Amino acid sequence: MLKLRDGIVELYKKVVTSIPPDVEEAIKRAYATEELGPSKENLSRILENIRTARQSVRAVCPDTGVPVFSIMAPRGLSHLELINTVREATVIATKKVPLMPNAIDVISGENTGDNTGVGFPVIYLEETTDDTLKIDLILRDAGCEQGGRTYRLPVETLNAGMDLDGVRKCVLDTAEKTRWRGCLPYIFGIGIGATDDQVSLSAKRQFFRKLHDYSEYPAIAELERTLLDEINALAKGPDGSFNGTAALGVKIGIGHRHPSLFSVHVSVSCWASRRARLIW
Repeated sequence: MLKLRDGIVELYKKVVTSIPPDVEEAIKRAYATEELGPSKENLSRILENIRTARQSVRAVCPDTGVPVFSIMAPRGLSHLELINTVREATVIATKKVPLMPNAIDVISGENTGDNTGVGFPVIYLEETTDDTLKIDLILRDAGCEQGGRTYRLPVETLNAGMDLDGVRKCVLDTAEKTRWRGCLPYIFGIGIGATDDQVSLSAKRQFFRKLHDYSEYPAIAELERTLLDEINALAKGPDGSFNGTAALGVKIGIGHRHPSLFSVHVSVSCWASRRARLIW
Protein backbone atom coordinates (compact mmCIF):
# COMPACT_ATOMS: atom_id res chain seq x y z
CA MET A 1 0.00 0.00 0.00
CA LEU A 2 3.02 2.33 0.09
CA LYS A 3 2.78 3.10 -3.64
CA LEU A 4 -0.95 3.75 -3.27
CA ARG A 5 -0.25 6.04 -0.31
CA ASP A 6 2.25 8.02 -2.38
CA GLY A 7 -0.24 8.13 -5.26
CA ILE A 8 -2.84 9.69 -2.95
CA VAL A 9 -0.29 12.29 -1.81
CA GLU A 10 0.22 13.23 -5.48
CA LEU A 11 -3.57 13.31 -5.91
CA TYR A 12 -3.74 15.84 -3.08
CA LYS A 13 -1.05 17.92 -4.78
CA LYS A 14 -2.94 17.93 -8.07
CA VAL A 15 -6.23 18.90 -6.45
CA VAL A 16 -4.69 21.68 -4.36
CA THR A 17 -2.71 23.29 -7.18
CA SER A 18 -4.99 22.98 -10.21
CA ILE A 19 -8.55 23.34 -11.45
CA PRO A 20 -10.23 20.62 -13.56
CA PRO A 21 -10.05 21.36 -17.33
CA ASP A 22 -13.86 21.44 -17.73
CA VAL A 23 -14.19 24.06 -14.99
CA GLU A 24 -11.37 26.18 -16.40
CA GLU A 25 -12.93 26.03 -19.86
CA ALA A 26 -16.30 27.11 -18.43
CA ILE A 27 -14.64 30.10 -16.78
CA LYS A 28 -12.93 31.01 -20.07
CA ARG A 29 -16.28 30.85 -21.91
CA ALA A 30 -17.88 33.06 -19.27
CA TYR A 31 -15.03 35.55 -19.59
CA ALA A 32 -15.34 35.63 -23.38
CA THR A 33 -19.05 36.49 -23.24
CA GLU A 34 -18.95 38.76 -20.18
CA GLU A 35 -19.58 42.47 -20.61
CA LEU A 36 -16.87 44.89 -19.55
CA GLY A 37 -17.07 45.59 -15.85
CA PRO A 38 -16.20 44.24 -12.39
CA SER A 39 -17.37 40.70 -13.18
CA LYS A 40 -15.15 40.42 -16.26
CA GLU A 41 -12.23 41.75 -14.22
CA ASN A 42 -12.97 39.16 -11.53
CA LEU A 43 -12.97 36.33 -14.10
CA SER A 44 -9.69 37.66 -15.49
CA ARG A 45 -8.15 37.52 -12.01
CA ILE A 46 -9.47 33.98 -11.52
CA LEU A 47 -7.93 32.79 -14.80
CA GLU A 48 -4.62 34.41 -13.91
CA ASN A 49 -4.72 32.78 -10.48
CA ILE A 50 -5.34 29.37 -12.06
CA ARG A 51 -2.45 29.88 -14.48
CA THR A 52 0.07 31.02 -11.88
CA ALA A 53 -0.96 28.32 -9.39
CA ARG A 54 -0.38 25.65 -12.02
CA GLN A 55 2.99 27.09 -13.09
CA SER A 56 4.35 27.71 -9.59
CA VAL A 57 2.72 24.59 -8.06
CA ARG A 58 1.02 26.53 -5.29
CA ALA A 59 -2.47 26.32 -3.81
CA VAL A 60 -5.25 27.72 -6.01
CA CYS A 61 -7.03 28.75 -2.79
CA PRO A 62 -5.22 29.23 0.56
CA ASP A 63 -8.00 27.39 2.44
CA THR A 64 -7.66 23.75 1.40
CA GLY A 65 -11.01 23.00 3.04
CA VAL A 66 -12.33 19.59 4.02
CA PRO A 67 -10.95 16.61 2.02
CA VAL A 68 -13.80 14.40 0.81
CA PHE A 69 -13.02 11.05 -0.81
CA SER A 70 -15.36 8.89 -2.89
CA ILE A 71 -13.77 5.48 -3.41
CA MET A 72 -14.94 2.62 -5.63
CA ALA A 73 -13.03 -0.46 -4.50
CA PRO A 74 -12.80 -3.85 -6.27
CA ARG A 75 -14.15 -6.85 -4.43
CA GLY A 76 -11.65 -8.33 -1.98
CA LEU A 77 -9.77 -5.12 -1.27
CA SER A 78 -9.87 -4.30 2.44
CA HIS A 79 -11.90 -1.17 3.14
CA LEU A 80 -10.19 -0.73 6.51
CA GLU A 81 -6.77 -0.85 4.86
CA LEU A 82 -7.89 1.71 2.27
CA ILE A 83 -9.12 4.07 4.99
CA ASN A 84 -5.83 3.77 6.87
CA THR A 85 -3.88 4.42 3.67
CA VAL A 86 -5.90 7.56 2.93
CA ARG A 87 -5.30 8.83 6.46
CA GLU A 88 -1.56 8.15 6.22
CA ALA A 89 -1.42 9.96 2.87
CA THR A 90 -3.33 12.90 4.39
CA VAL A 91 -0.77 13.30 7.17
CA ILE A 92 2.07 13.33 4.63
CA ALA A 93 0.24 15.65 2.22
CA THR A 94 -0.48 18.16 5.00
CA LYS A 95 3.27 18.70 5.41
CA LYS A 96 4.44 18.04 1.85
CA VAL A 97 1.88 19.77 -0.41
CA PRO A 98 1.18 21.57 2.00
CA LEU A 99 -2.44 21.58 3.20
CA MET A 100 -3.92 23.99 5.70
CA PRO A 101 -4.50 21.96 8.91
CA ASN A 102 -8.28 22.12 9.32
CA ALA A 103 -9.26 19.19 11.56
CA ILE A 104 -10.59 20.59 14.85
CA ASP A 105 -11.59 18.44 17.84
CA VAL A 106 -15.22 19.37 18.60
CA ILE A 107 -14.71 18.74 22.34
CA SER A 108 -11.36 20.38 23.07
CA GLY A 109 -11.32 22.82 20.16
CA GLU A 110 -7.73 21.80 19.42
CA ASN A 111 -6.37 21.42 15.90
CA THR A 112 -4.82 18.00 15.25
CA GLY A 113 -2.35 19.67 12.91
CA ASP A 114 -2.41 16.93 10.25
CA ASN A 115 -5.97 16.99 8.81
CA THR A 116 -6.93 13.71 10.46
CA GLY A 117 -9.40 13.13 13.26
CA VAL A 118 -12.75 11.50 13.96
CA GLY A 119 -14.41 11.26 10.54
CA PHE A 120 -11.77 13.57 9.04
CA PRO A 121 -11.03 13.38 6.15
CA VAL A 122 -14.49 12.36 4.96
CA ILE A 123 -14.35 8.99 3.17
CA TYR A 124 -17.18 7.27 1.26
CA LEU A 125 -16.43 3.69 0.19
CA GLU A 126 -18.36 1.43 -2.16
CA GLU A 127 -17.63 -1.93 -3.77
CA THR A 128 -17.43 -2.16 -7.54
CA THR A 129 -17.39 -5.07 -9.99
CA ASP A 130 -14.53 -3.38 -11.88
CA ASP A 131 -10.95 -4.56 -11.43
CA THR A 132 -9.63 -1.03 -10.91
CA LEU A 133 -9.60 1.08 -7.77
CA LYS A 134 -11.03 4.56 -8.37
CA ILE A 135 -10.33 7.29 -5.84
CA ASP A 136 -12.03 10.67 -6.29
CA LEU A 137 -10.97 13.58 -4.10
CA ILE A 138 -12.62 16.96 -3.73
CA LEU A 139 -11.76 19.77 -1.31
CA ARG A 140 -14.91 21.31 0.16
CA ASP A 141 -14.63 25.00 0.93
CA ALA A 142 -15.92 26.00 4.37
CA GLY A 143 -17.72 29.14 3.18
CA CYS A 144 -19.55 27.30 0.41
CA GLU A 145 -20.48 24.45 2.73
CA GLN A 146 -22.28 26.96 4.94
CA GLY A 147 -24.38 28.05 1.95
CA GLY A 148 -26.08 24.65 1.61
CA ARG A 149 -29.75 24.25 2.53
CA THR A 150 -32.15 21.35 3.05
CA TYR A 151 -35.84 21.61 2.16
CA ARG A 152 -38.78 19.31 2.84
CA LEU A 153 -41.43 19.74 0.20
CA PRO A 154 -44.00 21.19 0.18
CA VAL A 155 -42.66 24.59 1.27
CA GLU A 156 -45.58 27.01 1.54
CA THR A 157 -43.44 30.15 1.76
CA LEU A 158 -41.95 29.34 -1.66
CA ASN A 159 -45.21 28.01 -3.11
CA ALA A 160 -43.17 24.87 -3.80
CA GLY A 161 -45.11 21.63 -4.20
CA MET A 162 -43.97 18.01 -4.15
CA ASP A 163 -42.73 17.96 -7.73
CA LEU A 164 -39.77 19.02 -9.89
CA ASP A 165 -41.05 22.58 -10.09
CA GLY A 166 -40.96 22.62 -6.29
CA VAL A 167 -37.33 21.47 -6.49
CA ARG A 168 -36.65 24.29 -8.95
CA LYS A 169 -38.05 26.87 -6.53
CA CYS A 170 -35.89 25.54 -3.70
CA VAL A 171 -32.74 25.78 -5.81
CA LEU A 172 -33.54 29.35 -6.86
CA ASP A 173 -34.20 30.23 -3.21
CA THR A 174 -30.74 28.99 -2.24
CA ALA A 175 -29.16 30.79 -5.19
CA GLU A 176 -30.91 34.04 -4.25
CA LYS A 177 -29.73 33.79 -0.63
CA THR A 178 -26.21 32.76 -1.61
CA ARG A 179 -25.45 35.19 -4.42
CA TRP A 180 -22.72 37.77 -3.92
CA ARG A 181 -21.38 35.75 -0.97
CA GLY A 182 -18.16 33.82 -1.36
CA CYS A 183 -16.22 33.48 -4.59
CA LEU A 184 -18.42 33.74 -7.68
CA PRO A 185 -19.25 32.08 -9.99
CA TYR A 186 -20.77 29.03 -8.30
CA ILE A 187 -21.52 25.41 -9.11
CA PHE A 188 -24.69 23.93 -7.57
CA GLY A 189 -25.13 20.30 -6.53
CA ILE A 190 -28.68 19.13 -5.78
CA GLY A 191 -29.90 15.91 -4.19
CA ILE A 192 -33.53 14.75 -4.34
CA GLY A 193 -34.98 11.83 -2.39
CA ALA A 194 -36.53 10.71 0.87
CA THR A 195 -34.30 11.47 3.86
CA ASP A 196 -32.08 14.41 4.80
CA ASP A 197 -28.87 12.36 4.95
CA GLN A 198 -29.65 10.72 1.60
CA VAL A 199 -30.14 13.99 -0.29
CA SER A 200 -27.22 15.76 1.39
CA LEU A 201 -24.79 13.04 0.29
CA SER A 202 -26.33 12.94 -3.18
CA ALA A 203 -25.89 16.71 -3.55
CA LYS A 204 -22.20 16.54 -2.55
CA ARG A 205 -21.53 13.75 -5.01
CA GLN A 206 -22.71 15.92 -7.88
CA PHE A 207 -19.52 17.96 -7.53
CA PHE A 208 -17.51 14.98 -8.78
CA ARG A 209 -19.32 15.25 -12.14
CA LYS A 210 -17.89 17.19 -15.07
CA LEU A 211 -19.79 20.34 -16.01
CA HIS A 212 -20.73 18.98 -19.44
CA ASP A 213 -22.09 15.77 -17.90
CA TYR A 214 -25.89 16.09 -17.93
CA SER A 215 -28.25 13.66 -16.19
CA GLU A 216 -29.20 10.41 -17.92
CA TYR A 217 -32.84 11.25 -17.14
CA PRO A 218 -34.21 13.70 -19.76
CA ALA A 219 -36.48 15.56 -17.32
CA ILE A 220 -33.58 16.06 -14.87
CA ALA A 221 -31.16 17.09 -17.64
CA GLU A 222 -33.69 19.69 -18.78
CA LEU A 223 -34.05 20.96 -15.22
CA GLU A 224 -30.26 21.24 -14.90
CA ARG A 225 -30.11 23.43 -18.01
CA THR A 226 -33.15 25.49 -17.03
CA LEU A 227 -31.80 26.19 -13.55
CA LEU A 228 -28.40 27.24 -14.90
CA ASP A 229 -30.12 29.83 -17.10
CA GLU A 230 -32.42 31.01 -14.30
CA ILE A 231 -29.63 31.33 -11.73
CA ASN A 232 -27.56 33.41 -14.14
CA ALA A 233 -30.65 35.54 -14.79
CA LEU A 234 -30.52 36.48 -11.10
CA ALA A 235 -27.36 38.43 -11.94
CA LYS A 236 -29.42 40.90 -13.93
CA GLY A 237 -30.41 44.01 -12.05
CA PRO A 238 -33.93 45.50 -12.03
CA ASP A 239 -32.82 47.96 -14.72
CA GLY A 240 -31.65 45.15 -16.99
CA SER A 241 -27.97 45.72 -16.23
CA PHE A 242 -25.79 42.61 -16.15
CA ASN A 243 -23.80 42.06 -12.96
CA GLY A 244 -21.90 38.96 -14.00
CA THR A 245 -21.98 35.19 -14.34
CA ALA A 246 -23.52 33.69 -11.21
CA ALA A 247 -23.16 29.96 -11.99
CA LEU A 248 -21.02 27.65 -14.12
CA GLY A 249 -23.09 24.52 -13.67
CA VAL A 250 -26.05 22.80 -11.99
CA LYS A 251 -25.95 19.05 -11.31
CA ILE A 252 -28.84 17.02 -9.89
CA GLY A 253 -28.86 13.54 -8.35
CA ILE A 254 -32.12 11.71 -7.69
CA GLY A 255 -33.37 8.88 -5.51
CA HIS A 256 -36.80 7.40 -4.87
CA ARG A 257 -38.80 8.95 -2.05
CA HIS A 258 -41.47 7.96 0.45
CA PRO A 259 -45.09 9.00 -0.34
CA SER A 260 -44.96 11.48 2.55
CA LEU A 261 -41.34 12.57 2.15
CA PHE A 262 -39.83 14.74 -0.57
CA SER A 263 -36.46 16.07 0.58
CA VAL A 264 -34.17 18.38 -1.38
CA HIS A 265 -30.65 19.48 -0.50
CA VAL A 266 -28.90 22.26 -2.39
CA SER A 267 -25.12 22.41 -1.98
CA VAL A 268 -22.86 25.16 -3.25
CA SER A 269 -19.30 25.20 -4.58
CA CYS A 270 -17.33 28.27 -5.59
CA TRP A 271 -15.48 28.39 -8.93
CA ALA A 272 -12.51 26.65 -7.30
CA SER A 273 -14.07 23.21 -7.71
CA ARG A 274 -10.92 21.33 -6.75
CA ARG A 275 -11.35 17.68 -7.74
CA ALA A 276 -9.37 14.91 -9.40
CA ARG A 277 -9.36 11.12 -9.76
CA LEU A 278 -6.72 8.46 -9.14
CA ILE A 279 -7.15 5.13 -10.96
CA TRP A 280 -5.11 2.31 -9.49
